[in-house]
Amino acid sequence: MSPQPTPAPPAPPATGLDPAAVVRAFRQAGFGPFTGVPCSFLGPVISCLQQEAPDSYLIASNEGEAVAVAAGARLAGRTPVVILQNSGLGNTVNPVTSLLHTLRIPVLLLVTWRGEPGRPDEPQHELMGRITPALLDAMEVRNEPFPARVADLDERLAVAAAHMRDTGLPFAFVVPKGAIGRYGGAPAPAAGPGLMLRAEAIDRIMRALDPRTLVVATTGKTARELERDRDRPGNLYVVGSMGCASSVALGVALHAPGRPVAVLDGDGAALMRLEAVVGIGHHAPANLLHVVLDNAAYESTGAQPTASPGVDLTAVALACGYRYARDVSTADGLDRAVGTAAAAGPAMVRVRIAPGSDPALGRPALAPPDSAARFQKEVRS
Repeated sequence: MSPQPTPAPPAPPATGLDPAAVVRAFRQAGFGPFTGVPCSFLGPVISCLQQEAPDSYLIASNEGEAVAVAAGARLAGRTPVVILQNSGLGNTVNPVTSLLHTLRIPVLLLVTWRGEPGRPDEPQHELMGRITPALLDAMEVRNEPFPARVADLDERLAVAAAHMRDTGLPFAFVVPKGAIGRYGGAPAPAAGPGLMLRAEAIDRIMRALDPRTLVVATTGKTARELERDRDRPGNLYVVGSMGCASSVALGVALHAPGRPVAVLDGDGAALMRLEAVVGIGHHAPANLLHVVLDNAAYESTGAQPTASPGVDLTAVALACGYRYARDVSTADGLDRAVGTAAAAGPAMVRVRIAPGSDPALGRPALAPPDSAARFQKEVRS
């Protein structure tokens, strides 16, 4: 079946749609459960679900996982919805094309449109922003802009449901910036007593590392805080490609064996690409330190919770072949663990930190290609 053309997106209201009204419309139309990986554009919808219908939202660590979970829910008689940022659309290509299409399992996708042409965004969203509708078309997923009015939502949900019923294929709404308004009912994320903020933990880690250490920082506020407070040629700021920083660090460590290497990871990123822990353990570079800064939240998208509180990441690391792994929650414990881990790689240090960051935290000043070129030069020095 040839894909439907994507019309120009309507302008959303100045304040966006009420997320509670959006959730009600979906649920009244028979849709649910919801699963996925958060984006700030749809963060209010997730917050509303978790507050008002907690059994209706399933945390997923990876967008492809969410599609597969949704497929299972559909097979069990439900009408599931997958929530994802278009940056993660690439993670869905295989399960959409070889699972949903092959088995004719229709699933509804809510895909946000970061990097939409004409709307300034971050460099990592530029390419995917240009190709989002075309990529959905290429996967033969009928797609259209998310309705700009709640009054139109019932009709378009009925259209989506009819398409999925008649074709057995998925349907996607593309959600632009500002389409969804704020949600006021979400509680602030809880923090354990005495936990460090991420910026403090990063500062202590950098002080404890050998000055020659090559440091790879994951996307989001980790890279932004590292650049602001501890910029140096040996830092690589991996903007975008969530979950890939640890594998990048593995590649560096294996091919620059004379240099110590550390990756500053996040709990959401580590869980998104947990297979990286298998690769690090298998190849076992003695010069690699894997630090997971764990605040149990996707902080950059609105502090929606991750699944990390129920995962013993250090036990996973040891089971996969890491030589050393420690779970710490204090500054002194972090200092000791980093000092020990540096001589016992591959090693993991999981740092329990508090959610929160400087509200004035800026974006990285160094362009991504310049960061990569500078880092490459440092590796070869």
